[in-house]
Amino acid sequence: MALVTIALGANLGEPLATLRKVVTELKNSPDFTDVKVSSFYDTSPVESSGPDYVNAVLQARTDLEPKEVLHRLQALENRYGRVRPAGVVNAPRTLDLDVLLYDDLTSDDPELLIPHPRMTGRLFVLVPLADLTGEDFVLEGRTLGEWIAAVRRKDPSQSIAFLAKS
Repeated sequence: MALVTIALGANLGEPLATLRKVVTELKNSPDFTDVKVSSFYDTSPVESSGPDYVNAVLQARTDLEPKEVLHRLQALENRYGRVRPAGVVNAPRTLDLDVLLYDDLTSDDPELLIPHPRMTGRLFVLVPLADLTGEDFVLEGRTLGEWIAAVRRKDPSQSIAFLAKS
């Protein structure tokens, strides 16, 4: 079974309630086992607009192939009203689920890039991931603690605050 790491986010509707429902659905899914979830965080939009986001990171074991995981997550997004307006990048959303890591797999497939190409520049991913793995977890040659410090130095506009336990 592979270990998949998934970013969860939302900033429209009732984001915290939505993410809690999605976590429950993934925990109850036969496709995912040993589900662990970080705390939930209130975060500023990054390369996006709209209200603040609620973000978390989830890890689970799965027998699904990476693209099967992606397609399951996209189906969940659609059920929760995710809209992808043409020509708008990073529009506000009711639900956003991204595959961050899939075991040690590296993929340059345009449909699913693994590791997620922008995760090391986003506190809304790094801080919740550190909740699950610890700041000593090494990602692309640096610890999460080093990545977090680098992002805080480079982009002090990114804010993140603890919101709730999972």
